[in-house]
Parts: sequence; structure tokens; C-alpha cells
Amino acid sequence: MRPAGRPSGAPRRGLTVTDRSTTIRAIIHLDPTRTAVVAVDMHRGHLDPAVATLPLAAERCGPVIKRAAALFADLRARGVPVVHVVTEYRDATEIAANPFWKAAHDDPSKARKGILRHNLAGSPGTEIIPELHDERDVVVRSKKRYSVFAPTDLEFVLRRRLGIDTVILAGINTTTCVLCAAFEATNRDFRVVVAADAVDSMDGEDMHRFALKLIAAALGWPLTNDEILRALAPAS
Repeated sequence: MRPAGRPSGAPRRGLTVTDRSTTIRAIIHLDPTRTAVVAVDMHRGHLDPAVATLPLAAERCGPVIKRAAALFADLRARGVPVVHVVTEYRDATEIAANPFWKAAHDDPSKARKGILRHNLAGSPGTEIIPELHDERDVVVRSKKRYSVFAPTDLEFVLRRRLGIDTVILAGINTTTCVLCAAFEATNRDFRVVVAADAVDSMDGEDMHRFALKLIAAALGWPLTNDEILRALAPAS
């Protein structure tokens, strides 16, 4: 007998935690020897309100750092490497070469106002958040635009140095660099997981959630920390 008030054939309103875990494990199993975290721009330029030039909202920085730090520690313990990709510019002219960014720099209505000061080489903003960095991690520092792949050597690091075929994306911003990374990783036939607890956006909650929905619809699997760890568990 179906529950009262729910039409025959109608989907349930939601899955229980147990049901969702079982569903995730049925859809995707992650091999730790073939998986790496790609942490996108998890540096002080976004996540340290004291020095950030393109800051995430101050009240959101601490929580996302804490969740990401917990995930990274659990994944390192399972042998999953962490690769940090950091935006860094020689000088402001490298940023101003982008017409939209140049226009946004002086526009107070834009979230990216002041972008020509963002993550210049040697500035505090280029430093990875200490809680997220470990001496075993790999760091790629040649990111210049939203792409984590061009003009960096990230793909070489992933395929040749680490031998992986699956990426777990974390970082800032869900709406730009993380979303772009998901598209580009999918186009390169990597399996794409997004660490939904370890991403956030300076463009606000609605845009952040929309980006995760877009990723889920077309690019990969947004999973919570617990779901990622369950997907890495040995098959029963």
C-alpha cells in the first residue's frame, strides 16, 4: 500500500542517508590509486579576508576551509594525492589583457572589482591557505584565467606524474574556475567529482547552487565529503 497523499508512480520526496549512500556506490566507485584532488585557487587571495583581493564573503571562508581541510586529510590518509592550482600574475598587464576583467576593475557593481590587483607574484594572496596545504601536495602555479589546464601543466601532472583518470574538484569559485575545470576535465575524459562541501563562490549562494546543479546535469558528480569517502571504500 502506498503512503496516503502520494499518487501512484510519483517519486519519493527524497532519499534517506542510507538510500543515497547505496545509490552513490551503485553509480560511482572511486579507485584511490587513480584519483586525485584538484584544489582550485584555495589561496589567501580568496579565503583570507585580511589580504584577499577577490574575497569570498568573510563568514563563508572559515567553514569552507574547515570542511576542505577535513576532506583533504581523509583523502591523503587513503593515498589520494592533492594538487593545488594557484592563479598568479607577473603584473597587472597580464590581467588587463582580458577586456571584461579590465572593465570590471573599476566597476563598483561587479564582484570582481579591483581584479587588476589580484594575486600578483609575491603578494600574500598567492599563498595557499596553511590548513589546506601539506608538504606531500603538488602545486601548479601558472594559472592565468578560469582554466586550470591552459596554460598550466596540470594535465601532464595528472596523467604522467600521478597516473590518474578521476579528479575530485574543490575550490573557489564554483561559478567560474571550478565550473570551467569540470567542463575541461570532462572534455578530456576524466571522471569528474566535485567536492560539494569544499567549494564556494563569491557570486553568492544562488549562483553557487546553480553551478552545482549544472555540473550534476551535464559534467559529473557533486558529492558531500561523506559520500566521497564512501565511494572510495572497497567494494563489498
